[in-house]
Amino acid sequence: MTLAEKLLAARTGRKSVSPGEFLSVPVDLILANDLTAPLAIQEFRRLGVGRVFDPKKVVLVPDHFVPAKDIASAEGSRVMREFAKEQGAVYFEVGRAGIEHALLPDKGLVHPGQIIIGADSHTCTYGALGAFATGMGSTDVACAMATGDTWMKVPHTIRFLYHGRLPKWVGGKDLILFTIGQIGVDGALYASMEFDGHAIKEMSMDGRFTMANMAVEAGAKTGLFAVDEKTLEYLRARVKGPFQVHTSEGPYSRVMEYDVSALEPQVAFPHLPGNSRPLSQVGNVELDQAVIGSCTNGRMEDLRTAAHILKGRKAHPRVRLVVIPATQDIYLQASKEGLLEVFVLAGAAVSTPTCGPCLGGYMGVLAEGERAIATTNRNFRGRMGSPKSEVYLASPAVVAASAVLGRIAGPGELGL
Repeated sequence: MTLAEKLLAARTGRKSVSPGEFLSVPVDLILANDLTAPLAIQEFRRLGVGRVFDPKKVVLVPDHFVPAKDIASAEGSRVMREFAKEQGAVYFEVGRAGIEHALLPDKGLVHPGQIIIGADSHTCTYGALGAFATGMGSTDVACAMATGDTWMKVPHTIRFLYHGRLPKWVGGKDLILFTIGQIGVDGALYASMEFDGHAIKEMSMDGRFTMANMAVEAGAKTGLFAVDEKTLEYLRARVKGPFQVHTSEGPYSRVMEYDVSALEPQVAFPHLPGNSRPLSQVGNVELDQAVIGSCTNGRMEDLRTAAHILKGRKAHPRVRLVVIPATQDIYLQASKEGLLEVFVLAGAAVSTPTCGPCLGGYMGVLAEGERAIATTNRNFRGRMGSPKSEVYLASPAVVAASAVLGRIAGPGELGL
């Protein structure tokens, strides 16, 4: 079986499962945020069930509109906070938390072998740790909170093999943007995307989280990485207790192979993540805003890369530069390493962890006609504000260099 099939078979106590089968699957972790939890809680109440199935397996994280940007967001957070207290669920308050998809793995709540569902489409991020993780609607999450089970169809698996060594300034974000550009935003519809090959084996955990995070942008049910020594090293520092590791054997519905040894940094043009092209084909695209952060690229490796490029430089006078560490721990580590000072001296606004600008919530909403380049995961029309604005997606290296030059550009133009 493939990795996804083995994970589902093991959790349902079956010897084997096949693509297309419908299963009732016990879940190991359920999560929701301040945007999705209030609706899930409302539906949970309608079921007439007094208690969640296991409060230790229900995790609630305010991260989209935090600290609360208005009365409505404050009310939503209050509903979630009070429900967490009532049920004894795992809850991370503002100032002690961060963006959920960076927070949960770093807190040791995610490990190989788990079945994880979340009321957020980028729950697939946890596939970087060999867990079957997928996003669902708030109603499905409510039912799972009540019963401990969810239903799903076993996905088919597309295996992606990346041969060669990635060039300088090319990382996980470039690899996933390139891949989505090759197969399209529905190229892995309801599939499990398995990532492997020499370039993957050399990639850091931060880069793998980025790729798994954006599997859903190709329509995938989940994005999975094999557990190797890098994964185990990450887990040893965070996870207490045993976990089960599975390997993939196939058969696969497709195998896609790429030689990435000459891959350029990638930029996704409006208004789809699949509208990607190499940096050399971007042309002259002037910018109004640059955002470094989000559940896709707000980790330490991302901030270090951006700081390396921004050190001793200033953001272009026309560009608003916003930097958002993904968690409080990352924020603190960036402070200890002097990265926050680099950002402030470069003219950046450095924010407490929030998803804010990624979904056009706050901390960087775009006006009509404005253009932004961001390390976020979506650039749909109106995603960051006005439906007449434009969002371009790129890696932290490209976003940092672009912030300095005032147009989309790579670190090479700065002599790096």
